[in-house]
Amino acid sequence: MDQTKTGMLICERRKNLGLTQKQLADKLNVSDKAVSKWERGLGCPDVSLLPLLCDILGVNAEALLSGEINTNESTGGNMKNLKFYICPACGNLITSESDAAVSCCGQKLTPLTPAKASEDEKLSVSIIENEYFISSAHEMTREHYVSFVALLTGDSIILRRRYPEWSLDTRIPRIGHGKLIWYCTQHGLKYQLI
Repeated sequence: MDQTKTGMLICERRKNLGLTQKQLADKLNVSDKAVSKWERGLGCPDVSLLPLLCDILGVNAEALLSGEINTNESTGGNMKNLKFYICPACGNLITSESDAAVSCCGQKLTPLTPAKASEDEKLSVSIIENEYFISSAHEMTREHYVSFVALLTGDSIILRRRYPEWSLDTRIPRIGHGKLIWYCTQHGLKYQLI
């Protein structure tokens, strides 16, 4: 942790929010001298203050401690490159168009890399009434199931959430060719082109 960079970030965020050192100090139940000390890089907030300080300043703890807020480069909006994050604790699904700092259930998540499905793993796709009908004999039990199926095109995503003990069968509007992606709780993220 670079105290000077952290202090500069605290100062910048405080000013952007229109807060004085005294107002920030009052929200944290510390003295304005403590805030001044942090902003000059002569000390750092107590670890017990970090969650509240991050909440007030609108930054995550990693950014606050590093003293840097990194912005992502534009990806040009191609949804086929969408990143999928799955929480191993609760199964929560989070998506992002570019790299992001994502956490859930106290764990930092990394984006999953979809693997091309082998012929025997591919989902069955047929066209019914201008929709893709997607089906599979894939097991759908609490221990082993497909949690979602999504169609990604250049500018769209259509996602269908699936649940244990449901059928995998679902319909997705046919909006063009794209990448069909699904997540198996035991075998990970898979894709096939349709």
